[in-house]
Amino acid sequence: MLKYPEIDPVVLSLGPLSIRWYGLMYLIGFVSGYLLLAKRAAQPNSGWTKEQVSDMIFYGALGVILGGRIGYVLFYNFGAFLENPLTLFEVWKGGMSFHGGMLGVMIAIWIYGRKYNKHMFDILDFGAPIVPIGLGAGRIGNFIGGELWGRTTDVSWGMVFPTGGPYPRHPSQLYQAALEGVALFTILWLFSRTNRPRYAVSGMFALWYGVFRFAMEFVRQPDAHLGFIAFNWLTMGQLLSLPLIGLGMFMLFIAYRKPVVV
Repeated sequence: MLKYPEIDPVVLSLGPLSIRWYGLMYLIGFVSGYLLLAKRAAQPNSGWTKEQVSDMIFYGALGVILGGRIGYVLFYNFGAFLENPLTLFEVWKGGMSFHGGMLGVMIAIWIYGRKYNKHMFDILDFGAPIVPIGLGAGRIGNFIGGELWGRTTDVSWGMVFPTGGPYPRHPSQLYQAALEGVALFTILWLFSRTNRPRYAVSGMFALWYGVFRFAMEFVRQPDAHLGFIAFNWLTMGQLLSLPLIGLGMFMLFIAYRKPVVV
């Protein structure tokens, strides 16, 4: 069994203002994404400018934060929302949903596309490779915060989390950081290095994120207030990931059936 490091979730306190690791991870994701996309935008005939990249990151950040919070409340905590709709604004209590954040980003990018007269999926294809950076950083933030831990286990690298009871658990946040962060970034960044038809990069993202998330749910502890949705094993995360897998396969089919290279 490994010892949980118990890192202080607060990075820095300045009077009433506290900077937490989880928020810092979001910042790392956005800044790193901007730097990488700005580098690609600087390449000849990229069709992008640094100003457009900066704007896209801003719109995407709004989509992630607003969509992620709304999605969490609607998908994972709807009962509490019905009892008290103000829970939607209680962001200090935590709670963000990737699937809600993804929907939020798609809406934000649609608005952005209208502003710059760019096809929505040209924007998503361009930006998709940097999303895993934020996902991986966010999972590390979850680990530091001692939240969203895995199921109990007897593997030698199991950890006893401060809020997870007395038994060792899978450090599933680190598994997810490795798959949804490092592995997914590597796949998408290498795949997108050459021109791909419209929908292809977004399709690869949806497919592989769905596969990785579905697999990781088998070692991640289900939300206490939801438990298993069906069959005594299916979780909400898996239920929401199945449409992503199907969507990814469909987008790849469309992309290569009648390729539109931009």
